[in-house]
Amino acid sequence: MRKDDPRVEAYGTIDELNSLIGVIVAGSDDRALASSLKEIQRALFVAGGDAATELKAGQNVPRIQRSNTKRVEELTDELLAKVPPLNNFILPGGSPTGAMLHVARSVCRRAERRLVTASASGEMNPELLPFFNRLSSYLFNLSRLVNAQAGKKEDVWKA
Repeated sequence: MRKDDPRVEAYGTIDELNSLIGVIVAGSDDRALASSLKEIQRALFVAGGDAATELKAGQNVPRIQRSNTKRVEELTDELLAKVPPLNNFILPGGSPTGAMLHVARSVCRRAERRLVTASASGEMNPELLPFFNRLSSYLFNLSRLVNAQAGKKEDVWKA
Protein backbone atom coordinates (compact mmCIF):
# COMPACT_ATOMS: atom_id res chain seq x y z
CA MET A 1 0.00 0.00 0.00
CA ARG A 2 1.32 3.45 -0.91
CA LYS A 3 2.23 5.92 1.84
CA ASP A 4 -0.29 8.39 0.40
CA ASP A 5 -3.14 5.87 0.26
CA PRO A 6 -6.25 7.32 1.95
CA ARG A 7 -6.25 4.49 4.50
CA VAL A 8 -2.60 5.18 5.41
CA GLU A 9 -3.39 8.90 5.67
CA ALA A 10 -6.27 8.06 8.04
CA TYR A 11 -4.42 5.78 10.42
CA GLY A 12 -1.33 7.99 10.23
CA THR A 13 -3.41 10.96 11.40
CA ILE A 14 -4.87 8.82 14.21
CA ASP A 15 -1.29 8.00 15.26
CA GLU A 16 -0.42 11.71 15.15
CA LEU A 17 -3.40 12.48 17.40
CA ASN A 18 -2.34 9.77 19.84
CA SER A 19 1.19 11.17 19.95
CA LEU A 20 -0.10 14.70 20.51
CA ILE A 21 -2.24 13.51 23.40
CA GLY A 22 0.90 11.86 24.78
CA VAL A 23 2.62 15.27 24.71
CA ILE A 24 -0.32 16.79 26.61
CA VAL A 25 -0.18 14.04 29.24
CA ALA A 26 3.59 14.41 29.59
CA GLY A 27 3.28 18.15 30.16
CA SER A 28 0.53 17.99 32.76
CA ASP A 29 0.67 17.31 36.50
CA ASP A 30 -3.10 16.76 36.62
CA ARG A 31 -3.63 13.07 37.39
CA ALA A 32 -7.32 13.09 36.51
CA LEU A 33 -6.56 14.67 33.14
CA ALA A 34 -3.78 12.16 32.47
CA SER A 35 -6.02 9.24 33.41
CA SER A 36 -8.81 10.41 31.13
CA LEU A 37 -6.46 11.06 28.23
CA LYS A 38 -4.70 7.72 28.63
CA GLU A 39 -8.10 6.04 28.33
CA ILE A 40 -8.52 7.94 25.06
CA GLN A 41 -5.04 6.89 23.93
CA ARG A 42 -5.88 3.23 24.46
CA ALA A 43 -9.01 3.66 22.32
CA LEU A 44 -6.94 5.45 19.67
CA PHE A 45 -4.63 2.43 19.39
CA VAL A 46 -7.68 0.32 18.67
CA ALA A 47 -8.96 2.93 16.20
CA GLY A 48 -5.64 3.04 14.36
CA GLY A 49 -5.54 -0.72 13.91
CA ASP A 50 -9.20 -0.71 12.98
CA ALA A 51 -8.66 1.95 10.31
CA ALA A 52 -5.63 0.08 8.98
CA THR A 53 -7.55 -3.17 8.50
CA GLU A 54 -10.41 -3.85 6.11
CA LEU A 55 -13.54 -5.30 7.66
CA LYS A 56 -13.22 -8.49 5.64
CA ALA A 57 -9.93 -9.22 7.45
CA GLY A 58 -11.83 -11.09 10.14
CA GLN A 59 -12.97 -10.77 13.70
CA ASN A 60 -9.59 -11.09 15.44
CA VAL A 61 -8.87 -7.40 14.79
CA PRO A 62 -9.97 -5.15 17.68
CA ARG A 63 -12.58 -2.68 16.42
CA ILE A 64 -14.04 0.55 17.72
CA GLN A 65 -17.47 -0.35 19.04
CA ARG A 66 -20.56 1.71 19.79
CA SER A 67 -19.58 1.31 23.46
CA ASN A 68 -16.37 3.28 22.76
CA THR A 69 -18.36 6.12 21.23
CA LYS A 70 -20.83 6.04 24.14
CA ARG A 71 -17.93 6.25 26.60
CA VAL A 72 -16.61 9.38 24.88
CA GLU A 73 -20.14 10.82 24.97
CA GLU A 74 -20.33 10.08 28.73
CA LEU A 75 -16.99 11.79 29.32
CA THR A 76 -18.18 14.78 27.30
CA ASP A 77 -21.41 15.00 29.30
CA GLU A 78 -19.36 15.02 32.52
CA LEU A 79 -17.32 17.93 31.15
CA LEU A 80 -20.38 19.88 29.99
CA ALA A 81 -21.75 19.74 33.53
CA LYS A 82 -18.61 21.57 34.72
CA VAL A 83 -18.40 24.42 32.20
CA PRO A 84 -20.84 27.23 31.46
CA PRO A 85 -23.03 26.95 28.36
CA LEU A 86 -21.34 28.25 25.23
CA ASN A 87 -23.22 30.99 23.37
CA ASN A 88 -20.43 32.16 21.06
CA PHE A 89 -17.52 30.83 19.11
CA ILE A 90 -14.29 31.01 21.09
CA LEU A 91 -10.73 31.40 19.91
CA PRO A 92 -8.41 28.48 20.59
CA GLY A 93 -5.89 29.21 23.31
CA GLY A 94 -5.93 29.80 27.02
CA SER A 95 -3.46 27.88 29.14
CA PRO A 96 -0.68 25.88 27.48
CA THR A 97 -2.55 22.62 28.15
CA GLY A 98 -5.85 24.10 26.98
CA ALA A 99 -4.23 25.38 23.80
CA MET A 100 -2.67 21.95 23.12
CA LEU A 101 -6.06 20.33 23.59
CA HIS A 102 -7.42 22.69 20.91
CA VAL A 103 -4.63 21.49 18.59
CA ALA A 104 -5.56 17.89 19.43
CA ARG A 105 -9.19 18.69 18.60
CA SER A 106 -8.20 20.02 15.19
CA VAL A 107 -6.01 16.96 14.49
CA CYS A 108 -8.95 14.78 15.55
CA ARG A 109 -11.16 16.58 13.03
CA ARG A 110 -8.53 15.96 10.35
CA ALA A 111 -8.50 12.26 11.26
CA GLU A 112 -12.27 12.24 10.83
CA ARG A 113 -11.95 13.84 7.38
CA ARG A 114 -9.26 11.33 6.39
CA LEU A 115 -11.53 8.48 7.51
CA VAL A 116 -14.34 9.84 5.34
CA THR A 117 -11.99 9.81 2.34
CA ALA A 118 -10.64 6.34 3.17
CA SER A 119 -14.12 4.90 3.63
CA ALA A 120 -15.01 5.96 0.08
CA SER A 121 -12.21 3.80 -1.31
CA GLY A 122 -12.52 0.72 0.89
CA GLU A 123 -14.45 -1.08 3.58
CA MET A 124 -14.11 0.60 6.95
CA ASN A 125 -15.78 0.18 10.29
CA PRO A 126 -18.73 2.62 10.18
CA GLU A 127 -18.38 3.29 13.94
CA LEU A 128 -15.05 5.09 13.38
CA LEU A 129 -16.76 8.23 12.07
CA PRO A 130 -19.10 8.84 15.01
CA PHE A 131 -16.28 7.95 17.42
CA PHE A 132 -13.98 10.63 16.01
CA ASN A 133 -16.79 13.14 15.72
CA ARG A 134 -17.64 12.71 19.40
CA LEU A 135 -13.95 12.64 20.36
CA SER A 136 -13.42 16.09 18.84
CA SER A 137 -16.29 17.41 20.99
CA TYR A 138 -14.72 15.81 24.05
CA LEU A 139 -11.34 17.43 23.34
CA PHE A 140 -12.99 20.81 22.76
CA ASN A 141 -14.88 20.69 26.03
CA LEU A 142 -11.86 19.32 27.89
CA SER A 143 -9.89 22.35 26.69
CA ARG A 144 -12.66 24.60 28.04
CA LEU A 145 -12.56 22.90 31.45
CA VAL A 146 -8.76 22.94 31.65
CA ASN A 147 -8.74 26.64 30.78
CA ALA A 148 -11.46 27.41 33.34
CA GLN A 149 -9.52 25.53 36.02
CA ALA A 150 -6.43 27.54 35.08
CA GLY A 151 -8.39 30.79 35.47
CA LYS A 152 -8.21 31.58 31.74
CA LYS A 153 -11.24 33.42 30.41
CA GLU A 154 -12.60 32.25 27.08
CA ASP A 155 -11.73 34.64 24.28
CA VAL A 156 -14.99 35.14 22.37
CA TRP A 157 -14.66 35.48 18.60
CA LYS A 158 -16.14 38.64 17.16
CA ALA A 159 -16.33 39.45 13.46
